[in-house]
Amino acid sequence: MNEKTKNIIIALAWAVSITVLCALGVFRRPELWIEDEIFQNPEAVPGDIVIIGIDEKDINEFGSYSSWDRSVMASALEMLASDPDQRPAVVAIDTMYTGNIEGKEEGDERLAAAAAELGNVITASQAKFGTRTTFGSASVIIDDFAVLSYEEPYQALKDVTVQGHINAMYDMDGIVRHALLYVEPDGKRVYSMQFEAARMYALQKGFDVQVPPTNSRGQYFISFSAQPGNFYDGVNLSMLIHGEVDPSYYAGKLVLIGPYTTGLQDAYNTPIDKGQMMYGVEYQANVIQCILDGNYKEEAPDYFQIGALFIVCFAFYYFCNNRKLRFTIPALVIGEFVAIGISMWLYSLGYITHALWIPLGLFVLFVASVATNYIRAAIERQNVTRTFERYVAPNIVNEILKEGTDSLKLGGKLCDIAVLFVDIRGFTTMSERLSPEEVVYILNQYLSMTSACVERHQGTLDKFVGDATMAFWGAPIADDEAIYHAALTAIDIIKGADELSAKLKAEVNEEIHVGVGVNFGPAVVGNMGSERRMDYTAIGDTVNTSARLEANAPGGTIYVSRAVADALKGRMKCVPLEKPIKLKGKADGFEILSLIGPEEE
Repeated sequence: MNEKTKNIIIALAWAVSITVLCALGVFRRPELWIEDEIFQNPEAVPGDIVIIGIDEKDINEFGSYSSWDRSVMASALEMLASDPDQRPAVVAIDTMYTGNIEGKEEGDERLAAAAAELGNVITASQAKFGTRTTFGSASVIIDDFAVLSYEEPYQALKDVTVQGHINAMYDMDGIVRHALLYVEPDGKRVYSMQFEAARMYALQKGFDVQVPPTNSRGQYFISFSAQPGNFYDGVNLSMLIHGEVDPSYYAGKLVLIGPYTTGLQDAYNTPIDKGQMMYGVEYQANVIQCILDGNYKEEAPDYFQIGALFIVCFAFYYFCNNRKLRFTIPALVIGEFVAIGISMWLYSLGYITHALWIPLGLFVLFVASVATNYIRAAIERQNVTRTFERYVAPNIVNEILKEGTDSLKLGGKLCDIAVLFVDIRGFTTMSERLSPEEVVYILNQYLSMTSACVERHQGTLDKFVGDATMAFWGAPIADDEAIYHAALTAIDIIKGADELSAKLKAEVNEEIHVGVGVNFGPAVVGNMGSERRMDYTAIGDTVNTSARLEANAPGGTIYVSRAVADALKGRMKCVPLEKPIKLKGKADGFEILSLIGPEEE
């Protein structure tokens, strides 16, 4: 399977996973929260709807709300009808008046008479929902949205008013985002107070309202216009009854009367402000405004959104997989903004989309691609390291991996390094009398020993040239003890050669003896060669001198320059040669010494 096919399969797997999780509603709660934030925004309301609240001042004046005589509300309606030229267009009372109150029939009659006189009054009804099981001859029907009971105003009030239900339905997270257009007790359709109020107000003003599109349960989405408190001007029932409200405040408008205090337990959590509950009468005002504006929203088809989500997720992961962050981060940011922007644009056109699906999918896939790329890079790094370390010194491999591809460019820098050369004495003659297999065996044993010594003392193994080994200290990693480490390596090589010689004597009846040269000084270190084939190596007179020191060193000896001997003074014993040697290319007076070993030995 090639890499492209593998990437396509992985992208398909991720796209299917994200699409299935979203379609199953796993992220529904955070999705609703995001939709609230980007869809529900307060607007300036036109002022056609006014609220007269039943608040703490009214309870303090008239007593506990449950003990009120219905003449209190009758007084309010009588005040609204007192000036025939400045009556409200519609009055909706968001409180229940079921059944006659024994001993207070006068208040019941007065309220009904006041409502009849005012006209265009809407009173509240309420349904109780639950599960109803119907057993048929061959099946069982379970309805978990059945109307179990229904409450209406008492008969006299019902006869002179229009009824509208005041049921509010919560979403799965306890937030009211949808209104219930109608209920159907005993097969009779009863519209909501909000719809009836909007319909009657529109009729009074000479225009029509559209019936909102609903789901199978008669629910429709609410576009909230105002936050809690924005519809309310502080006018309460007692102010109206005492004549403290100028009739121009409500004349020709849609008046809502209802509880406006926490003690009456008529408040809801709404999407436009989750930090503050909205009183039921304000909820009614928001829904009425939505109907008057015809600002209805429909759910975009899920199959369209699922298809779009799958395509976007597949394309995004395929793009991000095995790509650098400088490309994937801008793609993520642009994708998030575009996805949210399209959701907001579609919302303005009347379509509600799953606004979180694509942004969440992009983010999850971005994290997944980063994690995958990191794991893949770690595995590749490990594989490259293991492979390169067979050909290149481990410290050079680490430097390349640390600095990235920039470290693979041709070029070098001048630095002071300690250089070591080691060679087998008489190797050519030995090769002529041995079989090729024996030569390779001896050479591999010897080169393994020299490379182990170099690595043990933190050196950079430069290369093998036939039976010669070159190593240096001080690059690519700085080493304050470069000369000392080179000297320790040279001593270890001499000891290792003696041990290997004894072993080879027993195995193939051959012995080896090596000569070592160590020098210190400036050299150019870096990548040498061509763009297609390069070596990390050192060049310069310091390197050449080290090679010539090694070439002149008898088997079992280490030749060093005066610079090396001076640096090792007090730690290593170096003695001048009994018969000085003149190195090729070096002026007279260039001193060569023999490194014996540590001073304490």
